[in-house]
Amino acid sequence: MEAKLNPEITFTRLPLIEPKEILTHMSDPRVAEHMPLLTAKWDAAAVGEFVAIKEACWSRDGLGHWAILCDDNYVGWCGFQKEGDEWDYGLVLKPEFFGLGIRISRKAIKFAFADRRIPFVTFLLPPLRNNLGALTKFGAIFVGEIEFDGSTFLKFRLETA
Repeated sequence: MEAKLNPEITFTRLPLIEPKEILTHMSDPRVAEHMPLLTAKWDAAAVGEFVAIKEACWSRDGLGHWAILCDDNYVGWCGFQKEGDEWDYGLVLKPEFFGLGIRISRKAIKFAFADRRIPFVTFLLPPLRNNLGALTKFGAIFVGEIEFDGSTFLKFRLETA
């Protein structure tokens, strides 16, 4: 079967994804390498709690995280979560789809530029991430190192208004 050069990327809500898909994704040790806060073992209950927390953001803020589909197949999740007065962008892909990160982020950030509620977006990355060229291509500026839930992160900010 030939690989599609320009697969369709769409966003949908997390409850529409089979919980087993999310469980397999979030249990992959290659995903945990990029997520210092991902320390607990994932099981069906953890998936249910994760989806409920992300859906609560939609109820509270009118915006949250989406499931990402590539040609109708689940490849990860991304979106915006309000942290105080800031909208933080997060992206977590299945390892075999890491290469789609820039394309997916471009689509999500385009959404942020069009949404009047979002004057800027923040990005928190673990210090082990050394390939930060995509953030500078988007126009994000390094703010500094911060502590969040006991872990250090590199914080970037992108003005959208």
